[in-house]
Amino acid sequence: MKKKQQTVELKELQLRCRIDTHDFNTKLNKAHEFLTKGNRVKVLVKFFGREMAHTENGLVLLQKFADACEEQGVVEKPAKLDGRNMIMILAPKRTANKRKEDNNGQN
Repeated sequence: MKKKQQTVELKELQLRCRIDTHDFNTKLNKAHEFLTKGNRVKVLVKFFGREMAHTENGLVLLQKFADACEEQGVVEKPAKLDGRNMIMILAPKRTANKRKEDNNGQN
């Protein structure tokens, strides 16, 4: 049983509030890679200095990130401000094939 068990890790990606397009796409590709392997992804937006006055920019950024990851994953925990960080957790989507395998194994 232990041999067939799949462990799910929590991978973390850190973003800044003022991230550029290319850097955003690089982080997005990493998130796609983690989600397709079956790992959960913790996306963290860090705020520095006066960026704390505009936390809505971080919320928009995380929403854009979640929309871009919609095919591979779903939002497990929505964006929440925790001190100077805004955190969101994405979980991999369960495909129809995996559900069939799970249902066959239960019978």
